[in-house]
Amino acid sequence: MTILERHDSNGIATLHLNAPERLNALSDAMLAALQAQIDSLRDDRETRVVILAGRGKAFCAGHDLREMTAGRQAEDGGQAYFADLFGRCTKVMLGLQQIPQPVIAQVHGIATAAGCQLVASCDMAVAVEGTRFGVNGVNIGLFCSTPMVALTRNISRKHAFEMLTTGEFINAARAEELGLINRIAAPEDLDQTTNTLAQTVATKLDAAVKIGKRAFYDQLQLPTADAYAHTGAVMVENLMLRDTIEGIDAFLEKRDPDWKNR
Repeated sequence: MTILERHDSNGIATLHLNAPERLNALSDAMLAALQAQIDSLRDDRETRVVILAGRGKAFCAGHDLREMTAGRQAEDGGQAYFADLFGRCTKVMLGLQQIPQPVIAQVHGIATAAGCQLVASCDMAVAVEGTRFGVNGVNIGLFCSTPMVALTRNISRKHAFEMLTTGEFINAARAEELGLINRIAAPEDLDQTTNTLAQTVATKLDAAVKIGKRAFYDQLQLPTADAYAHTGAVMVENLMLRDTIEGIDAFLEKRDPDWKNR
């Protein structure tokens, strides 16, 4: 069985977490498979959008607690293993934002702890009705400190802190209200809703979307004045593209653009 399945169609790569018997936990093998796909996608010129989904009854239940327990058997009590584990997980989460293609999480069942972090690390998210989201580590005495990083960059401080300290789940409607997800779909419409969003993005000028995604995350880390200076330079870069010039001309001339590198 392939732990991470990939299907490509019309510029959209769909990745399915495929360990349903473990609720698609972020095991060592799952993290390695995700990292391999991220590395491959960095220079993939054919793929315009990525969808990340899960097989079985859950999107992702977070880290694999059985593996973590086994790692504790080392002489240092697992300290080196845990440091390495969270380092590898962080690399995956950052990688989803560093690859040029927009990444859409397609979420169902539960997304908890590092699974919720995975949703928050994607650029957009669509969830089916009935999905539950949580950063529940506090319930077993392990505060979700690394998931907190992505979560607090999606939703407000007080709502994030409440989730982190109560360990309570929120439903899809609340997740949409707080800004953790973009859209909610009925069970029978989940695939279509996600694919429609992906196809809409895939029709845009690929080079512009890639420039924009990079700038989006870069400017978030900067003070306001520096962010304007940075994004002003990015817009100049974008305007130098042949296809951007063609897009502007086409708009003014009321015709479809003749993009060479869509």
